[in-house]
Amino acid sequence: MQLPLQITYRNMDSSAAVEADIQGRVDKLEEINSEIISCKVVLEAPAKSQQQGGLFKVSIDLSCPEGKVVVNKEPSGKNKAHEDCYVALRDAFRAAGRQLEKYSERRRGEVKTHAETPFGQISYLAPMEDYGMITTPDSREIYFHRNSVHNADFDSLAVGTQVTFNEEEGDKGPQANVVKIKG
Repeated sequence: MQLPLQITYRNMDSSAAVEADIQGRVDKLEEINSEIISCKVVLEAPAKSQQQGGLFKVSIDLSCPEGKVVVNKEPSGKNKAHEDCYVALRDAFRAAGRQLEKYSERRRGEVKTHAETPFGQISYLAPMEDYGMITTPDSREIYFHRNSVHNADFDSLAVGTQVTFNEEEGDKGPQANVVKIKG
């Protein structure tokens, strides 16, 4: 990192053990992306007025060459494990690591591309029974229901209309769960 690690404690005293834990976790983040410019960590203990059961809050702010990675781990009230500051830190740094991996992938141009949306043309319509069939370019027949049509009215569809669809396996074979007129 180009700038030193900044740790802020709220409602608690600083601790050499906590600082060492945070530094180790930051070092692991630098293994994911060595271009981190700065890292600011805020560890907030439960308010003193709470007797027991308070949950730690953790914020992590990473600056990188082309953006920031920010994690704000607010306790949900359901995860009693966050009564331990080390568990709260672990979960926050895991989230930061996931975000940093995605940032690094985007920066390297490794963003996943989704498969091309299947397409075909309507080959059969049964308006009284509320369904139709789509024929794909490889001659497969895909069933679709009236409720699957999203950007048009089912009753306005005609045989030969070009459509895109999301295919899933139904009880009786392949079916389209989202059908849109190709535009």
